[in-house]
Amino acid sequence: MARTARIPEPVPFSGINVTPFIDVMLVLLIIFMVAAPLATVDIQVNLPASTADPTQRPDKPLFLTMKPDLTLALGNDPLQRELLRSTLDAVAKGDKSTLIFLRADKAVPYGELMEVMNLLRTAGYLKIALVGLEKVPGP
Repeated sequence: MARTARIPEPVPFSGINVTPFIDVMLVLLIIFMVAAPLATVDIQVNLPASTADPTQRPDKPLFLTMKPDLTLALGNDPLQRELLRSTLDAVAKGDKSTLIFLRADKAVPYGELMEVMNLLRTAGYLKIALVGLEKVPGP
């Protein structure tokens, strides 16, 4: 009588396969690492410092920048003063209550900054926030 070897039956594996989860997380990490630098304004401006408490920033801020040569930029795009009203209306979709963050270099004369603020006011945009660097109070 020949003896036959019994092959053991496979035991079902009840563990969770985490490999797809890790793959998805790595893809999301790469997406955020690529997208984060694109969400910043890249115009170099020498801002004055302030000791005021910072306020909350909206989801999609609208930055109007005044460079030392007195030219304007909306976000990263150069802008002519004559086209300020129409461009703001297009970007803000006609919402005059949109908060506009006004950035100006230290070298910009106060009168020129007030002229731009008057242009914003005549265009109907009354919510203007001045942007500055945070200054740590000294001892």
